Amino acid sequence: MGKIVISENVTLDGVIQDPVGDEGFSRGGWFLETRRGEDGDRYTLDQALGAEAWLLGRRSYEFFAGRWPSRDGELADRLNGMPKYVVSSTLTDPDWSNSTVLSGDVIEAVSRLKRELDGEIVVPGSYQLARTLIEHDLVDELRLEVYPVVLGAGDRVFDGLGDKRSLRLVNSRTVGDGIAILGYEVVRSA
Repeated sequence: MGKIVISENVTLDGVIQDPVGDEGFSRGGWFLETRRGEDGDRYTLDQALGAEAWLLGRRSYEFFAGRWPSRDGELADRLNGMPKYVVSSTLTDPDWSNSTVLSGDVIEAVSRLKRELDGEIVVPGSYQLARTLIEHDLVDELRLEVYPVVLGAGDRVFDGLGDKRSLRLVNSRTVGDGIAILGYEVVRSA
């Protein structure tokens, strides 16, 4: 059985909106303002190598598909070669290698994917999809890369969640110029 892992870049105040500054948000671009360093790059590669597949919303899929197919190197090879599943009602013919569209009922499609795959199914970005998966108790772990910046406004990763969620910190480390990487396991009632 697969394990759903949400992987988000967030600011210290929880903002996830427009990390690279190409969405028109006046406070966007915060991801590019902090150096990740070699240890941050290694962390990213290790996460990609450890993933069985990626699960993305359409907008995040288009972001990554527009950048990675033309790149080379170990990370690009892994991202371009790994299975990618896209939750979308509008995308029908994905052009990034090894991509499959999941249409119809999102919860049913992701539940089926979770049953069919072994290993980590990582959801990078895709915060609307992440919220839906959290709300329907399909998430097993959250990995937050917390950037040392406070924006004071913007969409936040947990906005709109209906119920309280209990998490357990399972690992933490700092990379680059103060990026805190926090891994949380979802605590489920027995």
